[in-house]
Amino acid sequence: MSRKGIHAVSILAAGACLATLLLLVLSAAPHQARAQDGSESQIQQGLAISPVPMNIRGRNPSLVALGSYLVNSVGDCGACHTWPNFANGGNPFLGQPEQINVAGFMAGGRPFNPPGVVSRDITPYKNGLPAGLTLAEFVQAIRTGHDSDDGELLQVMPWPALRKMTNRDLAAIYAYLSSIPPIQPGPGAS
Repeated sequence: MSRKGIHAVSILAAGACLATLLLLVLSAAPHQARAQDGSESQIQQGLAISPVPMNIRGRNPSLVALGSYLVNSVGDCGACHTWPNFANGGNPFLGQPEQINVAGFMAGGRPFNPPGVVSRDITPYKNGLPAGLTLAEFVQAIRTGHDSDDGELLQVMPWPALRKMTNRDLAAIYAYLSSIPPIQPGPGAS
């Protein structure tokens, strides 16, 4: 084979290798991204663990399900915002099969020290917004720790840790809280 022919074959071989590599990278990228952030399995888990029905009409179902995962597992938001946490006979700390108090799910009411500090109802108010907050107000409260009702610095809420969550995570939490049943109209709701 001539030198020119060998050069042409080399270029073709290199091109084929590059094309194959590019195809492998492009086809694997979505799978790698899902595997790395775990969102596919988190979404499935979020759908499975919500103790209350979710209204996903008009919402991004994956974002709502991711929010359920963050609220009901990693964030353990119910530990403070559902009071009491468990239904009668459903306390796993007493060796009973876990049964969440769905009647008070995310409706707040847990008393803390200092006296007078009580967890807030974060279910949708009459305006349809969790805790009556817009997404921007919700994110602002989580990022700064300032309650939008009175501007006070939240003393019990673990906002210093939660503020490190991504915007997508906070949007997912908000989407989930928007999708759960309201428990009560909430303060200031019309």
